[in-house]
Amino acid sequence: MYRAAGSHLRSLKNHGASRFASTSVVKQSSGGLFSWLLGGGSSQLPPLDVPLPGITIPPPLPDFVEQSKTKITTLPNGIKIASETSPGAAASVGLYIDCGSIYETPASSGASHLLERMAFRSTANRSHLRLVREVEAIGGNVSASASREQMSYTYDALKSYAPEMVEVLVDSVRNPAFLEWEVKEQLQKIKSEISEVSSNPQGLLLEALHSAGYSGALAKPLMATESAIRRLDISTLEEFIHENYTAPRMVLAASGLEHDELVSIAEPLLSDLPGVKRHEEPKSVYVGGDYRCQADSPNTHIALAFEVPGGWRQEKTAMIVTVLQMLMGGGGSFSVGGPGKGMHSRLYLRVLNKYDQIESFSAFNSIYNDSGLFGIHAATSPDFASTAVDLAAGELLEVATPGKVTQEQLDRAKEATKAAVLMNLESRIVASEDIGRQVLTYGQRKPVEYFVRAVEATTLNDISTVAQKIISSPLTLASWGDVIHVPSYESVSRKFLSK
Repeated sequence: MYRAAGSHLRSLKNHGASRFASTSVVKQSSGGLFSWLLGGGSSQLPPLDVPLPGITIPPPLPDFVEQSKTKITTLPNGIKIASETSPGAAASVGLYIDCGSIYETPASSGASHLLERMAFRSTANRSHLRLVREVEAIGGNVSASASREQMSYTYDALKSYAPEMVEVLVDSVRNPAFLEWEVKEQLQKIKSEISEVSSNPQGLLLEALHSAGYSGALAKPLMATESAIRRLDISTLEEFIHENYTAPRMVLAASGLEHDELVSIAEPLLSDLPGVKRHEEPKSVYVGGDYRCQADSPNTHIALAFEVPGGWRQEKTAMIVTVLQMLMGGGGSFSVGGPGKGMHSRLYLRVLNKYDQIESFSAFNSIYNDSGLFGIHAATSPDFASTAVDLAAGELLEVATPGKVTQEQLDRAKEATKAAVLMNLESRIVASEDIGRQVLTYGQRKPVEYFVRAVEATTLNDISTVAQKIISSPLTLASWGDVIHVPSYESVSRKFLSK
């Protein structure tokens, strides 16, 4: 062992000598290996404020660097290519499609969920194994997600591999092979996912709020049902893609790439997509409702929700709701960290700090193009369920009452909202997603300063007015677990109607 160690040290010494043999500085140094490692004989080296020979020092950065502007190009068939540059070495590219569960029919129910699972599998041009190897070869990362209104496929890697990223991304979306064994495998995984839904009661309640609270498109389930699994097949997926994956409903978005370069790469791959006239977006009507599911659980999970009218297309209301959620905050009964974890929010101070029976208590929102949901989710012991509902109703009524929210609380919520937005946008993947989803919704990407100004302009009157407008819509109440002690829908609804 010692012989091996000595041999290794000699090889290191030889390596060091050969590596620096061409520099006059090292020739003057006589410290050997330990001098090289530990700095012995450093008096022979030039001082640190003297540039090394042959090294070009780059110019210093300016005091102010202007933020990159988002550029958008629309191809003749209607597809939009949008991008912004960034100084880093990596880039994120995504293909965003105006398609989701709201576009499903009874025959294609669950298709969006299955398409998310089938993303980046075998295509007409490459096997799944080859695709995975190609992504791994450049150190990339791919992902896909399905929502009620939009589908996304993303690829993150070094920007020098932009042609490979875009080609694999487009091939995966445009040319899926839908091999029978791969489809069956993913259907089996979805079936297992459904059987484990009890491990995510909050996600289950969010689905229940949509099915109970809406009539129309938003009431359709995002997660495939067991009956849908038995019905879904290759032809259903192919027909769904043919009808919905059309050029006017697609945006190729990138963060970290030069726009002209992205267009030159993507245009030959996307210009032949059919430019079919865009279908009218399916309509949804918020009606409110009640959902209860008795399940074997030590806790009772409850959600109270109301409509956010106008959705993202009423930007001012949507931004006020975002601040309102941050203002109410909440979280779990155990939260690691300080104020950044929401420990100074209203729900944390007024509920979680006072009632040991409550395990979690938090405000949430799910906003879509023309509507949305806002409310409170609570997890508590079964015998405390009635009190938890009263507390949730009381908190919603409080923020809707002028004078109940202080300026200090609002200022803290506004600063937390701005920090969350700005810090999230430091991520390339989030920035790419923001570009794609905004262009799908608005036809443009509004600068972050626009939303920051909207947050800063929010007043106490805005909070109470919007909150009052929200709770004036019909109540949607959902509960799961031991629901025996959950109050009736009518008794909870009356608390808001009386105001």
